[in-house]
Amino acid sequence: MTVRCLHQLRRLWVALCLLGLMLSAGAQDGARPKVSVAWTAQVTYIVDGDSVWVRAEPGGQRRKLRLSGMDAPEVCQAYGRKSRAALQALVQGQQVRITVHAYDRYARGIATIERVADKQDIASLMVSQGWGWSEDYRGRRGRYWREQAQAQQEKAGMFARGRPETPAAFRKRHGPCKSNKS
Repeated sequence: MTVRCLHQLRRLWVALCLLGLMLSAGAQDGARPKVSVAWTAQVTYIVDGDSVWVRAEPGGQRRKLRLSGMDAPEVCQAYGRKSRAALQALVQGQQVRITVHAYDRYARGIATIERVADKQDIASLMVSQGWGWSEDYRGRRGRYWREQAQAQQEKAGMFARGRPETPAAFRKRHGPCKSNKS
């Protein structure tokens, strides 16, 4: 390796260290929870079939979360309002346990959400009731592929009339919903 390459590597290492320090400081200031740390909250608002607002307990800040491992119809597409209503029935006002795994480009925490009362994984319930798809990345099966296959076989929820359009295909054809999504 040349001296120039070593200097560039050293600069990159310093930049990565500084970025790590800034990210850890941001996580400690209460702006958002640390990734992969479980905490409890109350669901305060349902945006659509895979996005919610919660308030951390006790008396914490409101945070917007997206259910990990699933995708639900857009509110303005077929089955969108029914998917939202299904999620509302499952968690509105409920105490839930949150584990944030990552953050998306909209600053939503991508999280596993589990009802405290019965330890039910909410994304699993939504997919098994036919109100969401198990996301598959790069051609691999999603986490809830079994639940989706069963919902399709039983013609549950949005699968009652065949094969509903996925949100990605809908957005590609129509663009995002024109709404005041929070």
